[in-house]
Amino acid sequence: MVEVVAAPRVHTGSAWLEPGWVRWEGERVVDVGSGQPPSRPSAELADGVLAPGLVDAQLNGAFGHDLVDADAAGWSEVLSLLPSTGTTAAVPTFITAPVEELAGALRRRAALHPGLEELPGAARAVGVHLEGPFLSSRRRGAHREHLLVDPAPEAVDALVDAAGGHLVYLTLAPERSGALDAVRRLAAAGVRVAVGHSDASEAQARAAADAGATLVTHLFNAQRPLHHRDPGVVGAALADPRFTVGLIADGHHVAPSAVAIAFAAAPGRVMLVTDATAALGMRPGRYSLGGVEVEVPADGPPVRADGTMAGSSLRMDDAVAGAVACGVDLGTALAAATRVPADALGRTDLGRLEPGSAADLVHLGPDGESSLRARATWVRGRLAWSAAPELSERR
Repeated sequence: MVEVVAAPRVHTGSAWLEPGWVRWEGERVVDVGSGQPPSRPSAELADGVLAPGLVDAQLNGAFGHDLVDADAAGWSEVLSLLPSTGTTAAVPTFITAPVEELAGALRRRAALHPGLEELPGAARAVGVHLEGPFLSSRRRGAHREHLLVDPAPEAVDALVDAAGGHLVYLTLAPERSGALDAVRRLAAAGVRVAVGHSDASEAQARAAADAGATLVTHLFNAQRPLHHRDPGVVGAALADPRFTVGLIADGHHVAPSAVAIAFAAAPGRVMLVTDATAALGMRPGRYSLGGVEVEVPADGPPVRADGTMAGSSLRMDDAVAGAVACGVDLGTALAAATRVPADALGRTDLGRLEPGSAADLVHLGPDGESSLRARATWVRGRLAWSAAPELSERR
């Protein structure tokens, strides 16, 4: 089935078309263009922006489910509801636990994969991200200190083997004993490596990049900060073009000026992430993050009993709006939520609107709560969610 959607503004992931249109057949984009579409559109959007579906590279959970221990029904609910936030692809994140427990969670994730791929109208689950257990105790954040360990070769191999090819990236602290060997071992196995929860010096962070690390997990948070005589992880992340850096633009994790500095210092290398927990889409209350109870207040991110921030309840569409509120250009913010993370994850079929790319799209516009919220979302060429009755009737 051929679909054509026209909009006053289309962002392809790298450029603006004003006005523009996108045409797709089945699950793939066939063509995009500016001006009037070549045939009568299936839908004409009156306002807002049509963009590639949003790609969240760090999602612990949502809608009451912590993905590390969710069953098939829980995974299905999370992935089916994510399009309401504009997200069409997300990397499930499992945080620090004993290696044997993480291996078991990875095996469960691999077993669920065929069924998740067949869920109609659901966001894509893009592998798994392991955030731990090879982290710094000094920069552990919400991770349990007694579970943090050095990345011994047998532990690394056990996790890679258990994932069955679904381990997309792993966050570690490169200053830990054996960490650089682990980076090389993971890279050789096709697993990307992120520097995070780390007290590394700039030199140690750059050594990780020399060994094959390409990512930095939630820039500024739980890592040695920038100092003019000790640039640390933040300095290396901003200065070294080999790193793509995740950033939580929820107004709590990172100050607005720091968000603006990151985008200015590392153009084309910042990817917006949510680091969302089971609290996403839920009311204030108590939820689980990697086996640890966290409290979600009426206004603010989840916190542990000691007050430590523990992930977020951020939506990806709000992440884009949050970056714009910090002074980031809308096109740059959209790229940071689409093409940049897709490229960093090696999924060049996602995060863009061009011939041959996945037909994953989102219509973003104002609503009563935000200046930029998902109004309609398509996944694999099918309307997955819509706030517009005229589009919903066409599902």
